Amino acid sequence: MQRVRRFTRFRIQPALYRETRPVQVFSWQVDGEPVPFADALSNPFEPTEVGTPWGRPWDTVWFDVRGEVPADWSAEEAELVVDLGFSGEQPGFQAEATAYRPDGSIVKAIEPFNAWVPLPEAGPFRLLLEAAANPMIQVPYEYEPTPLGDKATAGDQPLYRLVRLEAARRDLTVWELLQDVVTLDGLVDVLPRDGARRAQIVHALERMVDVMDPDDVSGTAAAGRDALAGALAAPAASSALRVSAVGHAHIDCAWLWPTRETVRKVARTFANVLDLIERAPDFVFAASSAQQYAWLQQSQPALFERVRAAVAAGRIRPVGGMWVESDTNMPGGEALARQFVMGKQFFQEQFGLETDEVWLPDSFGYSAAFPQIARAAGARYFVTQKPSWNETNRIPYSTFQWEGIDGSRLFTHMPPADTYNSDLGALDLARTERNFSEKGPAREVLGLFGWGDGGGGPTREMLAQAARKRDLEGSPRVELSDPHSFFLTAEAESPTPPVWVGELYLELHRGTLVSQQKTKRGNRHSEALLRQAELWAATATILRGAPYPADALRDAWRTVLLLQFHDILPGSSIAWVHQDAEAAYAEVAARLGELIDTALAALAGVGDVPLAANAGPLPLHGVPAMGIAAATSPAAAEPRADGDVYVLEDSALRVMIDGRGAIVSLRDLVADREVLPEGMAGGVLHLLRDTPREWDAWDINEEDQRSGRELLDPVLVRIDGDAVAVRHAFGGSTLDVRIRLVEGRVDFAFDIEWRESQKLLKLAFPLDVRAERAASEIQFGHLHRAIHRNTSWDAARFETVAHRWIQVGEPGWGVAIANDVVYGHDIRTLEAPSGRPMAMARLSLLRAPRYPDPGADHGRHAFTVSLRPGGIPEAIADGYRQSLPPRPLRGTPVEPLLTVSDPAVVVEAVKLAEDGTGDLVVRLYEAHGDRSAATLSTSIDWDAVEPTDLLERSVDSDAVRATSPRRVDLALHPFEIVTLRFRAPRAAV
Repeated sequence: MQRVRRFTRFRIQPALYRETRPVQVFSWQVDGEPVPFADALSNPFEPTEVGTPWGRPWDTVWFDVRGEVPADWSAEEAELVVDLGFSGEQPGFQAEATAYRPDGSIVKAIEPFNAWVPLPEAGPFRLLLEAAANPMIQVPYEYEPTPLGDKATAGDQPLYRLVRLEAARRDLTVWELLQDVVTLDGLVDVLPRDGARRAQIVHALERMVDVMDPDDVSGTAAAGRDALAGALAAPAASSALRVSAVGHAHIDCAWLWPTRETVRKVARTFANVLDLIERAPDFVFAASSAQQYAWLQQSQPALFERVRAAVAAGRIRPVGGMWVESDTNMPGGEALARQFVMGKQFFQEQFGLETDEVWLPDSFGYSAAFPQIARAAGARYFVTQKPSWNETNRIPYSTFQWEGIDGSRLFTHMPPADTYNSDLGALDLARTERNFSEKGPAREVLGLFGWGDGGGGPTREMLAQAARKRDLEGSPRVELSDPHSFFLTAEAESPTPPVWVGELYLELHRGTLVSQQKTKRGNRHSEALLRQAELWAATATILRGAPYPADALRDAWRTVLLLQFHDILPGSSIAWVHQDAEAAYAEVAARLGELIDTALAALAGVGDVPLAANAGPLPLHGVPAMGIAAATSPAAAEPRADGDVYVLEDSALRVMIDGRGAIVSLRDLVADREVLPEGMAGGVLHLLRDTPREWDAWDINEEDQRSGRELLDPVLVRIDGDAVAVRHAFGGSTLDVRIRLVEGRVDFAFDIEWRESQKLLKLAFPLDVRAERAASEIQFGHLHRAIHRNTSWDAARFETVAHRWIQVGEPGWGVAIANDVVYGHDIRTLEAPSGRPMAMARLSLLRAPRYPDPGADHGRHAFTVSLRPGGIPEAIADGYRQSLPPRPLRGTPVEPLLTVSDPAVVVEAVKLAEDGTGDLVVRLYEAHGDRSAATLSTSIDWDAVEPTDLLERSVDSDAVRATSPRRVDLALHPFEIVTLRFRAPRAAV
């Protein structure tokens, strides 16, 4: 095999092109952001030689290439071969180019592993190459800090050298021979070393070398193919798995490049796919993310029309039905619902189709609320890959039913190749067979092939692999297919699949719950503003006849949904991406603020009564839920000094704070019990080492939490008005916290100037609670997780997601901890100093990873955390109070459009229908985890009410038990989501 491989590398591969012709090259450097084709063409181009350095970081250089195709070159042979200075290490993450004809139409893209462009018929030709000098920020397995992720620090020296640019005549026989060799050589590495099949293949490859003339590869390539024909003709075993191979190109909406570059990556990938479609009649390409199609429509309308035609022909399959491949841990419930609403609307409007699968191969874990949300959007199937990355435990199934917190199920498949960027090589296919958990009763698996992350998608070499492995001994059978056909076959083959209940927790990338807190704050704040804007705009339209700002709301939602992409919201992108995100959030906040103010002004009128607008789902300070009224102002307890401690006390709690700024006693006066274990302090900050083994912005490693210290040496502790103020100074950072007691709740308001590097800051509360599990808010409900370490699964969940609150309790008593913008938590059972069991709840506030953004999280941050004795209802109330504080205004009180009789049934969204009919749409969910009955009463008339799916289409539901004028009686199962559409009286619309 050493002989075979050397012959392949040094004889066959160099003979792929029989002859070459030089070309003339001219170039123009943009020296800034990308420009349209017409603008580039209007600029002066200078003569350029092969070997010339080019491309400042993030810049674009246009190459004008002119040459001539000889008359004896066929269209299948004639190609432009390009090497922009590729590293050869990986298919993406570096320079790329788009090839245009002189009329501005796109031919194809140029990528590291797909670096050719078809040339026109014989005669003169001209092509223009838009070359992107994208820096190579990902050097495999190094994770070193780099200035290249920020234009301000990336430098201005050329990154690349133009290595090759010439017209070439591909030798078709040699090319086919190389594909034969690659196919069989791959099997040699995966078959048993002492097996007959491997020996036969090695013998055939040896014979191929024997019969070929190393000095005349082109002339003897046919003989070489003949020597391999027998080995390639041997059929697969009757028990071989069947791989439904679907073309794919995982394109991150942003990651190690900004969204503006993703726009071009999308165009390049679709150009490659359209070229392949013309060459391979059975090839089908699946592409998710409505946002990426929308970018293509805006940036390259002619190319988009070609894509639209390919969709109509069934060759390109839009999949997933979401606006982007989002994170599913941190987006709120309504945001995840809108991912489907916006994504499916776009696919229906542009292509006239609806997808029935969810496509999230790369998100960092999957919420237990997700199955219900997906089913409510019309999905039946789910494709994911990421759980195969688990560090500790392996998900025991490849094909299974995934059950969410309400009992909804999705038929789920995890492609056992453990990659969504397969090349259909022998290693990937052997791994597929080895990993497929159901290979006893089943044979159907999905294989996603194509270079992702800027690699340009599937290639002709991959299609050659698929063709040779359609029925080949030693390999699973490979058949080009599409996702829907695969799922129909797999579902029929597995009528009673195993069931996985609860979240698909990823035992990796736990740090993404903490990294880039400013981006996370922007998300949480934007979600709250969107709720307020829709509620008040809908109320103003119905009660005052004000115009409903549907377009502005849609645009704001689309921006927020984009920023929930699984490398933006998790904080794992370069600095440029997060700078753009923070600017986008600021624009969204300003625009939504205007919409809210306009709607409230229309509602409250010209009166001068001080009022508060409560957009929350629960009454607050005397203001009804979703109404406008005069509000009371709860007073905070006055702090007092008592010897060496400061005391805050009201009728519910007594809090004692010592000179270290720590709470040494927190007594529930109603239950007459101490919240903190004896001898332990609460509200203590833990500053921990944070030096991940790899994947800096992504990972938190448990071993690092053994190294750190408690911040118990403040530079200041004093009474400041109605608060006890504490200041800490450490490293280059300062941290101020104001501790107040309001309405039986301890509030911690943090103002932090963070200048640490590779540190993790946690806020710790030891709790005198005997508990084996804790509740964490997720979308449309909450999830109970074990907080002991009985199993390796329990131990691996050392950092988990919660939205606005967590709750730890015993029967009849517990503690609720709420926050305004924290996602990462860890809750564990420990032994208290007394020897009795206790729970430790910690909130992860800040990190400081160095890769891919070496300045991640540096700057000013604010957090608010509250703690009170209470159960899940109190936790829910505190969570909404922090997320949706009342908005002050003046005018006349306004009755809410609707009220709900039971606080267990929570209104999550109030809006007008997407179709512009003026119908009122209300989304509710059962929040306590019980069967709950409630009456929804409205202050307005309506013609009819009907339950709908997330796309506001009528569905059958037993949740609506009875209706009468201005009243709907509801009965909800635990965590059930119900969407109601109130048909507006048509005369009033």
